[in-house]
Amino acid sequence: MTTQQPNAENQITPEKWDELNFDGKHFCSLNDAQEIVLKATAYSQERPLSAITTDNCDTIIAALSEKFKEVTSKLQELDTEWQQTEDKIKVNGKVLRLKEYLNHANAIGDYAPLYENLAEKEKHIQSLFDANYEEKLKLAEQAEALKDSEDWKGATDNFRAIVDHWKNANPAEKNKSDKLWERIENARNHFYERKRLHQDDVEKDMMQNLDLKMEICEKAEKLAQSEDWRKTSDLYKELMDQWKTIGRVASAEKNDELWNRFIAARNVFFDRKKVNFEQIQQEQEANYAVKLALVEKAEAICDNKDWKETTQEMSDMMDTWKKTGRVPYEKADELWNRLQAARDKFFAAKRQSAEEFKVNLEDNYAQKMALLKRAEELQHSDNWKEATDEINDLMQEWKKVGQIPREYGDEIWERFIGARNNFFARKDADRDRRKARFQSQLDGRFQQTQQFLEKIQSEIKEEEEKLNDFRSSLDNTTGSGTKEEELRKHLENLIRQIESKLPARREKEAEVARQLEELKEKRNQKKEERSE
Repeated sequence: MTTQQPNAENQITPEKWDELNFDGKHFCSLNDAQEIVLKATAYSQERPLSAITTDNCDTIIAALSEKFKEVTSKLQELDTEWQQTEDKIKVNGKVLRLKEYLNHANAIGDYAPLYENLAEKEKHIQSLFDANYEEKLKLAEQAEALKDSEDWKGATDNFRAIVDHWKNANPAEKNKSDKLWERIENARNHFYERKRLHQDDVEKDMMQNLDLKMEICEKAEKLAQSEDWRKTSDLYKELMDQWKTIGRVASAEKNDELWNRFIAARNVFFDRKKVNFEQIQQEQEANYAVKLALVEKAEAICDNKDWKETTQEMSDMMDTWKKTGRVPYEKADELWNRLQAARDKFFAAKRQSAEEFKVNLEDNYAQKMALLKRAEELQHSDNWKEATDEINDLMQEWKKVGQIPREYGDEIWERFIGARNNFFARKDADRDRRKARFQSQLDGRFQQTQQFLEKIQSEIKEEEEKLNDFRSSLDNTTGSGTKEEELRKHLENLIRQIESKLPARREKEAEVARQLEELKEKRNQKKEERSE
């Protein structure tokens, strides 16, 4: 905050300062630069709030005192959300942001109870993190107890249940949670490697096909109630493509049952999608009624002098406007122009409130600095989903906060958007790494299948060579004695044994070759997706 030394005749003398009487004065002092200074506490350092003169001291002090009501109202809003939110961890980011805001808020008042309130919430959230860690630790121990099991189906279901439980479990501290997940992953990889080695025949493929088709059914059923029409339609197409690449399962009845589950879920979604598109026209008319009511309300309140309340109402109306869908094309411009005219009239009048507006500018700066600090903390987070939600929430809050003093320039915005861009760049890089790891696994499976095919082809060739040798020996056995007759019967028996085995081996060769071709197409497809 910049200050300008007042003229000598406008300075606040110590005697004048002693004569001033206002709520919260014992929390303040006057420094040599003629600034009201908020005294240091056990929780915060001393900081200047605003320069004053004999001309504006009453206005400034009233504005700073009034601003503290807004500060306390933010804590009250947090308290309300805290009481209404079952999962307190979701409020963690707001607790940290509000604490940072208190360190810079441009207001006069008693901050100690506010800090103590936030400290209690931080303590409670930490206890929840600890409890959630214990829950996840049990999952890791369960996974490690299963890794050497020979109950292949039961253990597979239990591992799936453990993963589902993990996904639905409440969050723990990131570094501790990652170590537990690594233990689960190691146990799962150990178990599935043993399962893969154990299931080296056709039954293995059929069981894997069953698992894959059940996973597709579960995904399809989860998507059935989605309202993201375009994205979900593409996902159903991907699931159908995946289904076509999966072979049969052991039971035809089970295969039909899974197919019917998949198609039923798919039909539920596309039937809902059809109804949605039929409702669009009706919704546009309904949207028009909503936006017309917003315009009429804006025109009714545009002369109000209650700046804070009316500003919030204007902001809420704009939020509602943005959330409301399209209106008929021919009516859109008229509504928008009327709304903007009412808003322009109100905000033009608001800008005439000079000193109070300056105080608001400084407080807006404090709010944005709090948002900036939180964004710079989150840019290094690996907790992708929660951090993404909070960073987007920060952006929405940033947009709601008003202007800041010009002397601060664009620096904090550039730092804020830089932190946000850095986080999303790291998130994109992590996604690329995971795609590369999946491609590596697919390549390994392709190589294993290719080696298995070569082994089968080698065995067939060996049997064919034996068959030719036995037939040649039979043709060369021409004698009529008992010994020659027994030799001929032995050779004929060997020939029949090989001839009975060869069709099944050739059929197995064709099946493995088909699987190899499917893996090749899938691997090439994934490589093309990565190159796009």
